Amino acid sequence: MWERDIAFWVIALAMAAASLGVVRSRNVVHAALFLVVVLAGAAAMYILLVAEFVAWVQVLIYIGAVVILFLFGIMLTRAPMGAEEGQLDNDQRWAAGVVALFVLGVLVALLVDAFGGKEIVFNDALVQRGRTAAVSDSLFRDFLVPFEVVSMLLLAALVGAVVLARRD
Repeated sequence: MWERDIAFWVIALAMAAASLGVVRSRNVVHAALFLVVVLAGAAAMYILLVAEFVAWVQVLIYIGAVVILFLFGIMLTRAPMGAEEGQLDNDQRWAAGVVALFVLGVLVALLVDAFGGKEIVFNDALVQRGRTAAVSDSLFRDFLVPFEVVSMLLLAALVGAVVLARRD
């Protein structure tokens, strides 16, 4: 079990470093590539949680589609690839820090309230809930309407990106 803990911390540290790279990078292409590392780490976390289907969905949809869409959007809109020193800086750093600390506190409170000191044991019933058949049954039976709403939202975002990219 200690191997899983070590793998978790290695992946978590890589994800934290890459997420800092997403926020701190002055080049939007580099930020998108750091985002790939974060999303791949999330897929690795799903594999550690014995949810292989969700991990592959993470890889195919988020890394394979969304990040590629970001990169195409960056290229098509001719976004600046690098910024001058201080060009991306503004006066809202302290407000952003306060909001980030508030969101962190809310998330920590929610997680402590939900899980407290409970230890999650990976038994067969929990593993079966993460299998592809169980996830697809739940997705297309219990959450069909939200799934379709999200699909339409993503389609609208795609059409909007194309309209913005073809402005000239």
